Amino acid sequence: MNQPDPITPPSAAARAAAQEHLDALAVPRGALGRLGELGVWLSAVQDQVPPAVPENVRAVVFAGDHGVAEHAVSAYPREITPMMVRAFVAGTAGVAVLARQHGVALRVLDLAVDDDLDDLEVSAYKVRRGSGAIHLEDALTAEELDRSLEVGATVAAEEIAAGAQLLISGDMGIGNTTPAAALIAASFGLPAELVVGRGTGVDDAGLAHKTAVIAQALARHGENDDPRRTLAALGSADIAASAGFMAAAAEAGVPVVLDGLIAVAAGVMAERLTPGAAAWFVAGHRSTEPAQSLALEKLGLAPVLDLDLRLGEGSGAVAAVPLLRSAARLMNEVARLDAL
Repeated sequence: MNQPDPITPPSAAARAAAQEHLDALAVPRGALGRLGELGVWLSAVQDQVPPAVPENVRAVVFAGDHGVAEHAVSAYPREITPMMVRAFVAGTAGVAVLARQHGVALRVLDLAVDDDLDDLEVSAYKVRRGSGAIHLEDALTAEELDRSLEVGATVAAEEIAAGAQLLISGDMGIGNTTPAAALIAASFGLPAELVVGRGTGVDDAGLAHKTAVIAQALARHGENDDPRRTLAALGSADIAASAGFMAAAAEAGVPVVLDGLIAVAAGVMAERLTPGAAAWFVAGHRSTEPAQSLALEKLGLAPVLDLDLRLGEGSGAVAAVPLLRSAARLMNEVARLDAL
């Protein structure tokens, strides 16, 4: 299989100049810690020193149902998914509250919710109702995978046209930690027991069952280096759209703040589909899901926050936005020693 051309990386020259600028600030060298590192990263992805404060931050929640939710892998029933989509639209979901607080534009799209949501005007890009149960069948056909990836790229272009300086991919879908963990396991050759987590809070028996489901899905998929094949077999329409969204953002030179397990799984697939994409990502937070931490380590990304969050939705990424803005302000507003 032909590999795609690598994505142009963030500016090495801007990174070096930003590090010099950081070292020249009127603070002890290294005193700003991760805030200084984030400021340097922002300069590199913007090719600008000091970096602009990212005021226009835009989050898109890709919602979808998952066939495995009918197989006891979640503590909640599938019917919660459309209920939560309505909460996003109403502004009462967790990420909606955080987005409102931090001035982040929030959009929700129904990619594969197994329900009619016509009254909400969120289904213009719908691919299907639910995705296949990955331990028994492929999540998507090849055509559905193409459509999902195209939707993600189209939505990224729309958000970038609206002025996005940072993008966030959120998620909603009961059962979605199962395909996300399976994608990470398949991508890095990890066994099910290393990647499985409690998701919405399954008990020990539920965790053992979920582990068996992921192991069955991985065995059904087998060893395959084709990221498209992995995404169609073990993913979902919403995760594929998120991967397409992140890949398109990186190709356009717009950075992405990763959220929890679902977003990181999509980020892994974006990196596999378009090598070099991960250089445009920053990890918003560390999830309690083990697969998320494993994948972040593989991608070489250190989380900004570690708050024991496992809500998903894009919530941890949105919660990290104020720190990214603080990092940029420090780079802009702290005096240099040579100017005192």
